[in-house]
Amino acid sequence: MKSATKESLLADKEDRDNLEESYWHVNPGDVKIHATRIKGRFRNYKWMAASFWLLFFFGPYLRWDGRQAVLFDIPNRKFHIFSITVWPQDVWMLALVLIFLFLALFAVTAIGGRMFCGYLCFQTVWTDIFTLAEDWIEGAPVKRRKLDEAPWTFTKIRLRTTKHLVFIIISLLTGATFSAYFMDAFQLWKGYFTFTLPAVGWYTLLFFFMCTYIFGGFMREQVCFWLCPYARIQGVMYDSDTILPTYDKDRGEPRVRLKKGGHSPDAGDCVDCNLCVAVCPTGIDIRYGQQEGCITCGLCIDACDAIMDKVGRPRGLVRYASLDELGGIILPPLFKRPRVIVYSLILFLAFSGISYGLLTLGGMSINVIHERQPLFVKLSDGSIQNKYTMKIVNTTDKELNLAIEADGVEGLTMVGSKEPVKIPVSKVRPVMILLKAPEKSLKEQNIPIIFKVYDVNDKTIKSEYKSMFMSPAK
Repeated sequence: MKSATKESLLADKEDRDNLEESYWHVNPGDVKIHATRIKGRFRNYKWMAASFWLLFFFGPYLRWDGRQAVLFDIPNRKFHIFSITVWPQDVWMLALVLIFLFLALFAVTAIGGRMFCGYLCFQTVWTDIFTLAEDWIEGAPVKRRKLDEAPWTFTKIRLRTTKHLVFIIISLLTGATFSAYFMDAFQLWKGYFTFTLPAVGWYTLLFFFMCTYIFGGFMREQVCFWLCPYARIQGVMYDSDTILPTYDKDRGEPRVRLKKGGHSPDAGDCVDCNLCVAVCPTGIDIRYGQQEGCITCGLCIDACDAIMDKVGRPRGLVRYASLDELGGIILPPLFKRPRVIVYSLILFLAFSGISYGLLTLGGMSINVIHERQPLFVKLSDGSIQNKYTMKIVNTTDKELNLAIEADGVEGLTMVGSKEPVKIPVSKVRPVMILLKAPEKSLKEQNIPIIFKVYDVNDKTIKSEYKSMFMSPAK
């Protein structure tokens, strides 16, 4: 074998370095990606992460206290999450959840790149399922490319029809499952089969079906390129510590294809087999550095490790590594890095706040408005009277019989009936309250008081509200 000289290999390496600096690959959709499926540990990790979505499919059929465990009941303006009911006035919880998710995404991206995209994003998972079905029906990528270019024959029509029938079934199941989170799942399926579903139910199914079918069956990685904003902003979240699938250029270059008779001792470990490109679901070449399309799924690592095993070289030519690691900087373990500690602390505090909020949601919500015209009235017996309007929201699934008390001023009494106030299920009721107190006990013009409201049949359902008692100037 005539091996390449070291000078020529180094010259090739310099050319490749220059090419890498100017290389930027984006597939605008004119080339259909037919990625090769390969076994490996990161493929296994992807399946394990994708199995999380099984909860999505089975979730609507879980029951809790006689109703659907997770139900976003938009017509009645309340969300059920097991024993917790979230009402519109609890929308602050939604804000906290969104902030938590944003912080979690930011933290994961800063530490491990687009790991959410590569392993858990529904677009990635559904595209993976669609391409798996495509692989079973139409064959390996080489056969699929030939089929793309072949004229329309009976075989091609049969294969394409079968494939799209499978796509349609997956899309319908996905659409129905999404819809089942907004309506009782069993009633929903009954409505489908008896054609008694309201129009909005059919529109919802059609919307989710079309999104799944088009995004998973046709657009695939183009959704990530052009529709998802996350791909565009990921660059500002990375730094030299971020762990990404990275090609070890110093070890791999100059790359030389394997030839009969041996491998040049001056060549790098990369044998230029292009398997890392063939398995990439977005079609990028990781050897040219990070690209916009890289979703950090690690499949290129599986491919490279498999080749390294075959040619008898160490694994890790393509591996998860940061730029600092490749530059020879020794970094502390992840859990000792300040940024990881700070992110973990912020996420822990946010999660604690959300958990506390969910666990302390009461069975009712009250709001008290003090009457302004007039602020107080002096009665014939010399006492001072204040008027309030209390709005009570029953957020339970039963009628409440509420007792109302007030405290904070010596001799403070409530004028009028002391009978419990009945609040029907899911209703709001205003209650007028008159409080009076002896003038001699009012040492200041504005005195804090507390309204206490509780259900006489279940005193665990209770709430308090701070207000003020007004009196003449002292």
